[in-house]
Formats: sequence, structure tokens, C-alpha cells
Amino acid sequence: MSYEYNQLENEIFKLRDYINTEQGKKDQLISLLIESEDELNRINEYYKTLEQVMVLFQLTSEFARKQAKDQIESLVTKCLQYIFESNIEFLIELEEARNKSNAEFYVINDTPDFFLKTKPEQSRGGGVVDIVSLALRISFLQTHKPPIQGPLILDEPAKHVSEDYIYNVGDFLKQTSEMFNRQIIMVTHNAHLAALSNTAYRVDISGTTSKVTPVNS
Repeated sequence: MSYEYNQLENEIFKLRDYINTEQGKKDQLISLLIESEDELNRINEYYKTLEQVMVLFQLTSEFARKQAKDQIESLVTKCLQYIFESNIEFLIELEEARNKSNAEFYVINDTPDFFLKTKPEQSRGGGVVDIVSLALRISFLQTHKPPIQGPLILDEPAKHVSEDYIYNVGDFLKQTSEMFNRQIIMVTHNAHLAALSNTAYRVDISGTTSKVTPVNS
């Protein structure tokens, strides 16, 4: 009887030891759970902050994009109106596709008689394309952050513009150079544009040799 009592007492002792061990494990798990919940709460708060920052960045990006769009539209429109002496306008339409921005350029002719919205290459032949291309280069150059220094280099900037408007092109280039204090280096076959420069050179090709001759402005 005494043996059975001692055996039972040992079993109770082992059971208590097991319970204490398991209780310790439980306490550790509870502590780990509390720490994990706290960490999860911190992560959720950080995630919410990141979401707010992302929204702020998106709003800032949209504002900056709209501001740049408005500036470019305004400059190109003024250039077109100055050269072609009409109410022609330049429009940029932005679209989002597959997380990528796509820009389409249009030229608008709005008169009391008709409204016409076309791509630059479909409006007045190549002349409008030349002027849109010229104005876009100037606007990108002037609105770029940080500022881009150095001259504006042009290769036949008004090749398809008719002689009716070539004088306006020349005047626009001259005013652009003075307004933005930027040198313009231009290659052209147009005598009027060449005559507007402060310094001009004529290049003649004979066989494989180029002969450069200063031209009095």
C-alpha cells in the first residue's frame, strides 16, 4: 500500500512538473503572441502611412504633370498662332494604359465656320509638324528640371513651312533666342533664316571635300 502511495505521489509530482513546463511554454507563446500583435500593429500603421505617402506622391505627380502639360500646350499654341497668324491651338491628351502614360498630340482649328481636331501631321501638310516639333523642343528645353544649359541646335527647323510664313519663323527664332538668352545653332537651306543670324557660314561640297566660307550678315 505504501509503495502504491509513493508511486502515485511520484506520478503526481511528474504531472505537476509537466504542467509547470507546459504552463511556461504557454506563457512564452502568449508573450510571443502579444509581441507579434504589437509588431503587426506597427506594420499596419507603417503600411497606412505608406499608402498616404503614395496618394500624396500620386497627387503631386498629377499636379506636376498637369502643370507641365499646360505650360507645353501654352508655349506650342503661342508658337503656332504667331507663325500661322490664326487661332490654331495645340492639345495634349494623356492616357493611362497598363500603368504607363501615353500622350497624343492634336492641333485644333476652331473658327465660326468649323471645328477641326487633327494630328499635327494631318494638318496643313508638313509645315505644322515642323513648327510643333520646333516648339516642343524649345518648351522641353526651357521647362526641364534641372535647367539644361547650352545652345539650341536645329537642323532644317522649317523645311516644310511655306514661304508665306517663313518670315514669322525667323522672327520667332530671333525672339526665342533673345527671350531665353540661348544661342541657336541652325543648319538651313533657307536664305531668309540664314540672313537673320549674327554669324553665318556657307558650306559647299566638291567631291568629298566640304568648303566653309563665312557669309556677311
